Amino acid sequence: MVAYVMQTTSPCFYIITMLSTWFLLFSYTTTTSTSTEILVVSQYISDGQTLVSVGGVVEVGFFSPGNSTRRYLGIWYTNVSPLTVVWVANRNKPLDDKSGVLKLNENGILVLLNATNNTIWSSNISSNEGNNPTAHLLDSGNFVVKNGQETNSFLWQSFDEIGDTMIPGMKLGWNLETGLERYISSWNSDNDPAEGKYALKLDLRGYPQIIIFNGSEIKVRIGPWNGQSWAGYPVTSDQSLQNFVFNEKEVYYEYKVLDSSDFSIFKLTPSGTGQKIDWTTQTSTRPVLSTQEQDQCENYAFCGDNSICNYDGNHPTCECLRSYVPKSPDQWNMSIWINGCVPRNKSSCNNSYTDGFFKYSHMKWPDTSSSWFSKTMDLDECEKSCLENCSCTAYANLDIRDGGSGCLLWFNTLVDLRNFSQSGQDLYIRVPASELDDAGHGNIKKKIVGITVGVTVSGLIIICAGIFIYKNPGAARKIYNKHYRSILKKEDIDFPTFDFLVLANATENFSTKNMLGEGGFGPVYKGTLIDGKEIAVKRLSKKSEQGLDELKNEVALIAKLQHRNLVKLLGCCIEGEEKMLIYEYMSNGSLDYFVFDETKRKILDWHKRFNIINGIARGLLYLHQDSRLRIIHRDLKTSNILLDENLDPKISDFGLARSFLGDQVEANTNRVAGTYGYMPPEYATRGHFSVKSDVFSYGVIILEILSGKKNREFSDPGHYNNLLGHAWRLWTEERALDLLDDVLGQQCEPLEVLRCIQVGLLCVQQRPEDRPDMSTVVLILNGDKYLLSKPKVPGFYTETDVTSEVNSSPENHKLRSINELSITMLDAR
Repeated sequence: MVAYVMQTTSPCFYIITMLSTWFLLFSYTTTTSTSTEILVVSQYISDGQTLVSVGGVVEVGFFSPGNSTRRYLGIWYTNVSPLTVVWVANRNKPLDDKSGVLKLNENGILVLLNATNNTIWSSNISSNEGNNPTAHLLDSGNFVVKNGQETNSFLWQSFDEIGDTMIPGMKLGWNLETGLERYISSWNSDNDPAEGKYALKLDLRGYPQIIIFNGSEIKVRIGPWNGQSWAGYPVTSDQSLQNFVFNEKEVYYEYKVLDSSDFSIFKLTPSGTGQKIDWTTQTSTRPVLSTQEQDQCENYAFCGDNSICNYDGNHPTCECLRSYVPKSPDQWNMSIWINGCVPRNKSSCNNSYTDGFFKYSHMKWPDTSSSWFSKTMDLDECEKSCLENCSCTAYANLDIRDGGSGCLLWFNTLVDLRNFSQSGQDLYIRVPASELDDAGHGNIKKKIVGITVGVTVSGLIIICAGIFIYKNPGAARKIYNKHYRSILKKEDIDFPTFDFLVLANATENFSTKNMLGEGGFGPVYKGTLIDGKEIAVKRLSKKSEQGLDELKNEVALIAKLQHRNLVKLLGCCIEGEEKMLIYEYMSNGSLDYFVFDETKRKILDWHKRFNIINGIARGLLYLHQDSRLRIIHRDLKTSNILLDENLDPKISDFGLARSFLGDQVEANTNRVAGTYGYMPPEYATRGHFSVKSDVFSYGVIILEILSGKKNREFSDPGHYNNLLGHAWRLWTEERALDLLDDVLGQQCEPLEVLRCIQVGLLCVQQRPEDRPDMSTVVLILNGDKYLLSKPKVPGFYTETDVTSEVNSSPENHKLRSINELSITMLDAR
């Protein structure tokens, strides 16, 4: 057609036609591209064009790194030489030519297109309901998409997708509610922005700390936050405001530059080293590069366990901590330090009260991944807590500002310590009395004398009290109740106590019509106080084997715990024989009333069930890791998961819970407490419990929520499996979705369901060490597929095809029971 027109049309007409076409193309280009800081739906930028922030600080456009010819969409600072790129969109999918176009679609999604109009990269948003979306490049370097005139709410922001550079205003860390992790990842090389092998992350294990990883291995540990800086690096004189936020919703670090004419960024280089770049508006053509000092002491655990790395400016040397000796003396004398040090004498809990502490100054704190911390303890309380736990090996103030506050405890092995000549923190290492100097040893002797006298006096008091109780049982009971209430007041400041008559009136004299249910402790009643507030009253039954110990245990553990997935304890009542606990009222009762009821379970659609699974996981994570003590519930089951008016889950009933300090995660008991069907094998048979016991119970709950069936009552006639075995068989036969409750129909997300089933099976594995911890579970549920592994056979599985893998003896099969009550007194087998 074009050839025919050219042959039958006059040259003048042809020229006019071409000029018109060029004019139209030119007009289209100028009206659909922009050089301002805003990109609207009708606009785009192509290679060679940029968006510039209002203040002219940064711009976004296309570039080629180093000597590469490939093109990338990125953000860089203007008027700075050399080119200082701080963010790359398509870092893993480069453009081969200059055909790239960046557009904003109607849903508020930024898309990067190539010459064939294929999407190379796109932004992610939480909602597809864009309302007149616009993209803005802010002077901070943040590229954002927002709705209409909204200023404080972003549909998407580049600050959530950090590359190799951290700039002021970025958050390094975690959003615990959404599971979003913001971390720095290096380029593959100076010419290739693709994600390299090094990553700088905020690690949440124990007390949070910053670590540079090489793949999955630790390269450098920058350390925890000490109140004013990261423990692994001295405080600098930079004119910046540093901030570390640690609460139930977020854990992150950020910094801001106080002077708007100053610029400071941090890069993680392709070699895995941290590089700081500073400049001002006056020196913008020659940025000052300040590379952080790198020496062999920076290499993680360079000196092995329980040793200190010293660097004199030329060579590193290693020394064992006080009371420790080289594990391999011959190698140590040859400066081969990798095996580290071991205690000179094995510690015994029987004589640990005679230990003392040796103070080290100017230290980089040890690895805190297995530490315990408290923000409220002082240093004396911290020392006492460490001394009372024979596995505690060191302590320090959590915050070193203003003379120090808070408590940080380490347990067992101490890893990755170094000495700084002038900066650093104080650290108190536990040593036997024989390892202290004379002054310290004298103090220990005084303590021993004091303890001996105290024990003797206490023994006499106990004998006298025993005689008094034997002769006056009634008076002794009154004194005990009064004393116990005083203990509650002392241990739980401002913890309310309720009068018996108030609770009797609130529950209509404990009327059966107000009874919500009954457990091992006793019946639970709904009550309404005079002010209209609804409460739940758990009243100790006279026939219950639980009593003051369980009541005190629950008060001591959860009175001060605050988490939206834990039931709040409001107070208690102890009068005469009456012992009661008062909780917030949960209008929808317990989870088992919904999951196992033919009618009510229809209310629990997939979204609600997935929300419940997530909520229980977050509550357990708080108990196991983020609370002031490590708490093991020991009786986690559907009847102990209560639902509020929004069907959000809350964990309840802590009467059988146990608490640990620091990295203590397991123990044994002669009183197996819990409920058949939710107990893991090692607990039901040997009395061995740990955080992995709760993980097992949680896995059972997941599978019950998904299937709508009880593990204790489920029977697979063809295979004689309980619910766990049935789920495992379906998984191995690649029919896992057959486990799903029939009432859910087609409304669920198959990938989410499969992920939940896999998590459930991972949690109920036979061996405790194979089960994930709750921090891993939370990450997986929030979409981190890289942490998913292949599950192994579950506990109590008796199929003959796996008898070589697990113990499938008849004793294990007998543990299935339809008993709904908690077992509180059972000899360990």
